[in-house]
Amino acid sequence: MKDRDYYLKLKTLERDHFICQKCKLEDKTGIKLEAHHITPLYKGGKDELDNLITLCFDCHHFAPNDKEGFDEYMKEEMEGTLTVLMKSWDKVRKEHPELIKKLNEEKNQRLKQSMLQKASRGNIVSRAPFGYKIENKSLLPAENFKEIEEIFNEFLTPNMNLTQLSKKHNLSVNGLKKILSNFTYVGKIKFDGQIHQGSHQPLISNTLFNHVQNKLKEILRN
Repeated sequence: MKDRDYYLKLKTLERDHFICQKCKLEDKTGIKLEAHHITPLYKGGKDELDNLITLCFDCHHFAPNDKEGFDEYMKEEMEGTLTVLMKSWDKVRKEHPELIKKLNEEKNQRLKQSMLQKASRGNIVSRAPFGYKIENKSLLPAENFKEIEEIFNEFLTPNMNLTQLSKKHNLSVNGLKKILSNFTYVGKIKFDGQIHQGSHQPLISNTLFNHVQNKLKEILRN
């Protein structure tokens, strides 16, 4: 697409609030929308905003190639396939909320079961924690992996508290708590209350991790 064509399409979609001006399909990404020439270029139409209008793929496909026919077309009630499907699904949601709830519960259960199976095989089920990176679906130490052991050791120094340590490493206090209690750093995967042996390299020893957990518990008690 030429720069001018892209510019005109973008300006047309922005002017029309990314909404098909016939069926009212809204797509903020603009992927399902076209900038339609009301009077075609080959019939003397101008390649300008005044001659452009936002239509979805379906409405654009059936639009007549002359202005009079297009004006009549715009008055007719016709919805694009995507809009019909979206409105039908919305109707189902409103008329059968118990069905939608059941479908969502089944979907969540399937997702949870899939994640549990993944965790039981020692694979990470979330994004890579601080100090790790994911490459080729494997959890590997990142460039800053040594900082993890530093954080754990520094936390055990006398008079060191969560606020001081979080500021030193440019972390939030809650973010620091998550790091200090993350079983991933000792080569484990924790999911849904269960702890599994991970297939990745640990960054700290079990002894260091356990000492940190004891101090965290003391802090939370006080």
